Amino acid sequence: MLEQMRQLISSAALLPPGSHVLCAVSGGADSVCLLHALYHLRPILNFSLSAAHYDHGLRGEDSTRDAKFVEQFVSLCCGAQRLPDGRVLPPVQLYQAKGDVGKEAARTGHGVEETARVLRYAFLRQAAQQAGANLIATAHTADDNAETVLFLLARGSGLRGLGGIPLVRDNIIRPLLTTTRRDVEDYLAYYALPHAEDSSNQCDDYARNRIRHQVIPVLEELYPGFAARMADTAARLS
Repeated sequence: MLEQMRQLISSAALLPPGSHVLCAVSGGADSVCLLHALYHLRPILNFSLSAAHYDHGLRGEDSTRDAKFVEQFVSLCCGAQRLPDGRVLPPVQLYQAKGDVGKEAARTGHGVEETARVLRYAFLRQAAQQAGANLIATAHTADDNAETVLFLLARGSGLRGLGGIPLVRDNIIRPLLTTTRRDVEDYLAYYALPHAEDSSNQCDDYARNRIRHQVIPVLEELYPGFAARMADTAARLS
């Protein structure tokens, strides 16, 4: 998986040498995998790395737990790194903030999911500026891409929607976009890395979660490797 990710970064020039990337970390499996992989790739690809966590303020004690988990993970697993040539790379610096998505959604009349996305990206842009980062990395995977394409296909979409999640948008990059969720789980198991589970991801009240839990597993059973092929198809359509 790490080599696949390195090849994607190199072939698409996602992280030019000397760049500084801010990795968005929720504490979930995908973002923990992304941060850990970037941490180990930074001396190979010659880029600087920072991390950022945004607490949406939606899940009470669970949100506080996730923020604390990210803080501990960055401290314990992303410290100063001594290279074979004697150089020492600095520890990853973590930027954190907390918002009140529910209150802002009520004020604006927008949905909670959309409000959370707007506030999260606003924080990430601010944190990137503070860190001196020219790029922001998010942990969207091939499975996320497949879910997006199926959601938009069912709702009705043109080529732009069927192109799925873009690999690059402005200064936002997605190095895991060709990596499946199973590959992420295998990576975490191999390195014995912990992660925090967001209980809202198990709730099927949202259409995307129902696609994730009920539709994609059937398609994967019928056509093994479906998510990876869907990601490839979306890239060609894009």
